[in-house]
Amino acid sequence: MEKTVSEAIKYRRSVRRFDKNIEIDDNIVKKCIENAVLAPTSSNLQLWEFYHIIDKDLLKKISKSCFNQPAARTAKQIVITVVRKDLWRDRAKDNIKFQESNKESMSEREYKLVMKYYKTAIPLAYKNFLGISSYIKYLYAWFIGLFRVMYRQLRTSDMRIVAHKTAGLASQNFMISMAGFNYDTCPMEGFDSIRVKKILKLNRSAEINMIIGCGIRTSKGVYGKRFRIPFDKVYKKR
Repeated sequence: MEKTVSEAIKYRRSVRRFDKNIEIDDNIVKKCIENAVLAPTSSNLQLWEFYHIIDKDLLKKISKSCFNQPAARTAKQIVITVVRKDLWRDRAKDNIKFQESNKESMSEREYKLVMKYYKTAIPLAYKNFLGISSYIKYLYAWFIGLFRVMYRQLRTSDMRIVAHKTAGLASQNFMISMAGFNYDTCPMEGFDSIRVKKILKLNRSAEINMIIGCGIRTSKGVYGKRFRIPFDKVYKKR
């Protein structure tokens, strides 16, 4: 029986050791990845890919690139969230095609605004000629911002952060979904990104957002009780 969302959130822990004797169902993991892609994403560009690793040899290679930490070494499967900011043109075109097929559900004004957004605003935000236009856009936003409300995150580094934020949201969707099926995960920060990219045969523009070990926790898989800063220190109501 699947857990409720609240139950899954409370159940989820970063599990450092998985039970080597218990297999997990590929199809359930795939279903959780399908839930991952339902996460909110900036401009609906969905600049992500998910690599579902079940091959034993690949698991060993990726584990080695994660310093053979227990969460990788004992994982029965691994899911890797990859940021593909370089695909923004293709994903913008996909959005345009979808909106064209969905034209009847919008007013003429809404349709024109959507088309203008994907054909003008998105290229303006993501294009960067030799790194020069990135700073021109930044200075332009700073100047206009002196007189009115202005979107300012227009540098290449800003757009990279945006892509990673949305990929992180998808990764969280995945982990909560896994917890809902009583499966465990561990998001790992410690890995050699260049080696992992070579293993996955990714191009230079692709970036590893998160490597997530998957399996069933052992009694020693969770390191102690959960600690969180007292809620009243982080909750600000105004």
